[in-house]
Amino acid sequence: MLKIDNLPKKVRFNLRNKEIFPNTILSPMDGVTDAPFRRLCRVLSGDRMGLLVSEFVPTDGDAVFNPDGHKQLKFFPEERPFGVQIFGRFPDRMAAAAGKIAERYHPEFIEVNAGCPAPKVAGKGSGSGLLRDLPRLQEILHDVKAVLDAKTPEIPLTLKCRIGWDDDSINVMETLKIAEGEGVEMLTVHGRTRLQGYNGLANWDWIGKVAAAAKIPVIGNGDVNSVECARERINTYGVSGVSIGRGAMHNPWIFGQIADAWEGREKHVITAQEALDVFPLYYKFKIEDGATEMNAMGRMKQLAARLCKGFCLEERRETRDERENRSVILNGVKDPVRFDGVQESDNVAMSVRQALLTCQSAAEMLDQVEKLKDGIAREMVFEPERLVNLNGAKETELKFGDQFKGR
Repeated sequence: MLKIDNLPKKVRFNLRNKEIFPNTILSPMDGVTDAPFRRLCRVLSGDRMGLLVSEFVPTDGDAVFNPDGHKQLKFFPEERPFGVQIFGRFPDRMAAAAGKIAERYHPEFIEVNAGCPAPKVAGKGSGSGLLRDLPRLQEILHDVKAVLDAKTPEIPLTLKCRIGWDDDSINVMETLKIAEGEGVEMLTVHGRTRLQGYNGLANWDWIGKVAAAAKIPVIGNGDVNSVECARERINTYGVSGVSIGRGAMHNPWIFGQIADAWEGREKHVITAQEALDVFPLYYKFKIEDGATEMNAMGRMKQLAARLCKGFCLEERRETRDERENRSVILNGVKDPVRFDGVQESDNVAMSVRQALLTCQSAAEMLDQVEKLKDGIAREMVFEPERLVNLNGAKETELKFGDQFKGR
């Protein structure tokens, strides 16, 4: 049982007058955190998710924003408290979209995206591209806030940003000042620059500086992949909470694990059989969301490719010291007994992964899940601490041209 002194300094925060527990957010990720994945995480958390956010909703495409044309806006009642994140580079279109979304869907908050690094977003001046034009970001926040205050004053405005465009133009403190001045009520900071993409480690020193200076809740984002990491980030950097992205892709139980720890509950060991049970549930949620069988199978395979990396033989569960030593072993230090045990466990996990990824239909995959549960999975557990290398590739340049012409 966790001792009370193992709790972080903060386990909840307030978004306006709404108390959020645990102090976690599932980071919006395009093509990943759709309604089925969000519902899956909420079920696995025991309905203790903190906040959920939509996939990014584009506002630049049409002169007149039509909510019916955006599947990202679909969410289920059990997802609340729920926020909608919008992105774009035109203040009037962002404001109009925010007003229509707020009136029709009544989310708990509307969030402006100033963090997405994708070339098709940032390269056109929206997402993290706004960090190269802070006056435009300020105008967007001002106009969106004005519309929300006029139409739905009960819905707060929030902002997500990166620390800057590159290492030579870190301007997150200026972004904070603008955000607070325009009535933003929560700021989520991803501790990487746009140029960094998802490579390397997030700079939590900058996140800590923002949290120390802010009058509003600051949520830290970047490399949070365990209960221990969430606790350390909150205690060390003074953030009000943490936002988790790729850590949840590889371990959708993480929000429940954090909630358990904050409530002083005993850590639950997830068996491989329990982990495999997510696939029929995820498939059900995908079909209910209108996905085809082929699309649902594709998303199950994506999940399988990530989850199975955390499988290991129960008898080979590693201590933290062993995990630290394993990186040394794999770098050439000879310890054949320990390495052989780890290698055997890795090989078995890979066989489970391949058994799922080679299926040709959803029915075959779900049947394979049951066979694995009755077979090798009986001897395995899901150990998310084994997961490494969640970072993506680094881009070294991105053309930033005349996208503001003809404003």
